[in-house]
This record gives sequence, C-alpha cells and structure tokens, in this order.
Amino acid sequence: MSRVAVIGAGLAGLVVAQGLVDRAQVRVFEKSRGYSGRMATRRRADYQFDHGAQFFTAKSGSFREFLEPWLAAGVVARWDARFVEIEDGCITSRRTWDDEYPHYTGVPGMNALGRALGETLDVALETRVASILGEPGDWLLQDENGTELGRFDWVVSAIPAAQAAALLPREFEHHAQVSARDMPGCYSLMLAFDQALDLAWDAALVKDPVISWISVDSSKPGRPGGYRLLVHASNRWAEANMELADDAVIAALIEPTAKTTGVDVGVAAHVGLHRWRYANPGPRTGEPALVDAPNRLAAIGDWCIRGRIEAAFHSGRGAAERILPLL
Repeated sequence: MSRVAVIGAGLAGLVVAQGLVDRAQVRVFEKSRGYSGRMATRRRADYQFDHGAQFFTAKSGSFREFLEPWLAAGVVARWDARFVEIEDGCITSRRTWDDEYPHYTGVPGMNALGRALGETLDVALETRVASILGEPGDWLLQDENGTELGRFDWVVSAIPAAQAAALLPREFEHHAQVSARDMPGCYSLMLAFDQALDLAWDAALVKDPVISWISVDSSKPGRPGGYRLLVHASNRWAEANMELADDAVIAALIEPTAKTTGVDVGVAAHVGLHRWRYANPGPRTGEPALVDAPNRLAAIGDWCIRGRIEAAFHSGRGAAERILPLL
C-alpha cells in the first residue's frame, strides 16, 4: 500500500487525506496544536473567538453534499446573521442571511469541522515538517531538529503558497506557480465585553482603509455565553504593517472599530490579537490542485482557486481524484 504524507491539517489537507485513506497509508502533519488551519478558533481564559474565517457558503452541489452529514450531526450550522455594509460610520446596505443563500459556521467553533475530520485520520499535531529529501517514491520528511518523520511515496503540501514554495523540492513541476502565488496577510482583533453592546447587526463588511470586517462572534449558533467582537484588518493595511508591534496594531484597529460601531470598544474586558501572515489570495484560473505525477508531489489549498473554504474543499477533493489512479 502506498504511503502518503499530507502537510497541513486545514480543510484542503484533511479532505485529500480522507479521499486517499482507503487506498493508502496516509499521515497528516500539522505544526499547530489543532486542526482546521484558518478555520480557526481560539480560547483564552473564559473567551472563545473564531479568529480566522468567519463563515462559509456552499455554491457547488458537491460541497453541499459533503456538508449534509455534518449539518445533521450539528457540527455545522446555519448562521442567520443580520448583515450590513458600513462606510464612514453609516450603514449603506442591510439584509439578513437566510436559506436563500445560507451562510455556515462550525459548532461550537469554526474549527469543529476540521476537528471532526481529523479525528478519523492519522494526524501528528505540533509537528513541523522542515525538509523533504530523497527522490520520488522515497521522500524523507524531517522536522526542524533533523528528526526523521517517515518515508513516503507521495507528499502533498496543504499549506500557504509561500511556505509550500520554501518546503517543496525544486524539481516540483509547479514550483514557479506556487512561488508566484500571493497571499496578503491580515490581523484579527479579538474583543470581549462584560456587557452586550447596543449594535443592530451581527456582521459588517466595512469600507475603511484600516479594517474590513466586524462580527459579533458570540451571535453565531452554539457559542458560549458572553459578548465578543472579532475585527479583521484590511489586507492592504495589514501587509503594510505586518512587522508593527502588537500594541501599535491594537491601537490602530481600535480607533476605526470604535468609529464604525459608535461604541468605546477600548473598554473591552479582554483584548487579543492574531497576526495572519498568509490570509486572503484573490481568485485565479487553472487547476484546483497542482499535481506532479512523475515526482509524486502535490500542492493544494484554497489559494489554488481563491481564498474561500469551499475552494479548500475543491482543491483537496481535486487532488485526491488526481492521485488515486496513480497509487
């Protein structure tokens, strides 16, 4: 039976692993403590935040079919948020998400779907793959200390493009494409309050140079009590300020958040920040997965299509469909 290594336990990596596991010995390596990549949930003290992707939609029949059992199991639920668009502190558009174009989240956190998928697989958490050595059919993976992580017939990279370009061997057929793929960064500001704020919406797309999104994170289905906001910086501002000190970033994000909400959010009982160096690739055309059959290497991720959770699913599914006949 072929041995396949998947590097990255985000949705793309977990989906390709699920697609191959009946025909191969699959091991997933994940540098973090948990599953889901940017479908992330952070817990600090008594607070919980979805500090990566805020929701996802399902436009394709195959992704809707994939979600059906998870919806039935309560791992995924519809978020009927009161959605607005805001510019210069004024609401310019308003609607409620409903079953006409449903929006979904994991329950009780965005990472629930990844965790459910990962629990059925062989996953090595807190394990960073630092090098891929050897040759096709006998790829040796090592961690940052040079410790051997195993030998594999196939290696599938399911990590951000810049990281994949640094890790994959130069003989990878699609190396130039991976190296050229841009994934602008983002900051996530997490705010928790002792009292609920008087906001007439749950999610806001914000047209502002510094911030692009605010959601009442605690309004999502199945969340624990309390009142929490999640703020995303604009990609352009984040890219220009990726090396700024955390305190300076927080101060810069607090000001437009207060202006947008009309509330002094500086009184938050808890303030947290997460720096996403690779966050939101724009759309591209081409294959949903970059598979190099002669070298038995592949690179996948939402960045192969565009920065959406459904895109990650299609990239993982596409890679599995390409690799299965080659095992």
